[in-house]
Amino acid sequence: MTTNKKQANRKSPSIRKKTNFIKEIRLSGSGGQGLITAGIILAKAAVIDNYDVMQTQSYGPESRGGASRADVLISNTEFFYPEAMHFDILLALTQESCDKYASKLKDNGILIADTTYVKNITIMGPQIYEVPFTDIAIKELGTSLPTNIVALGFVVWKTKVVTQKALQQAIKESVKPAYVDLNLKAMKQGMKLAENYKDERL
Repeated sequence: MTTNKKQANRKSPSIRKKTNFIKEIRLSGSGGQGLITAGIILAKAAVIDNYDVMQTQSYGPESRGGASRADVLISNTEFFYPEAMHFDILLALTQESCDKYASKLKDNGILIADTTYVKNITIMGPQIYEVPFTDIAIKELGTSLPTNIVALGFVVWKTKVVTQKALQQAIKESVKPAYVDLNLKAMKQGMKLAENYKDERL
């Protein structure tokens, strides 16, 4: 198992909101789904929004198909632990990752699952979002490659953990120029899905 850590520069306390908070976010799935990239983009967006950020990543020995996850901790006050332990937000793009991490959600945590691959969710709660992100990426964008950004757009719209403007800027700064337009379309597709989401369990 390989773990990489990166911490953003601290921002001036004068620009932070008065109510302190920390959000623990895990983006999980398998290698090749772009979760490390998504974590880096989310962390960069949080820095743009002037938050303190810790971003870590872990992946198995296989570059594609092995387990993969990225943790992003976002706060408006200083903190000292390096990875998410009890999640406010969990994105699960595979059944294995959902099974492994869903139990570590906080009582009021949010689970967002890609039902292209996640067919069974064993936890219950009001904040579970089930969306076939991979299928939608293929249908709407012609490829599964930007599934990570479709899902990230959904996460940001539903949770407001960073601003839309910051996410857009982070995407522009993080992906190769040839793929910027595709990824911005993917972000907008994810936000559209979030805006129009209807819970089919009701």
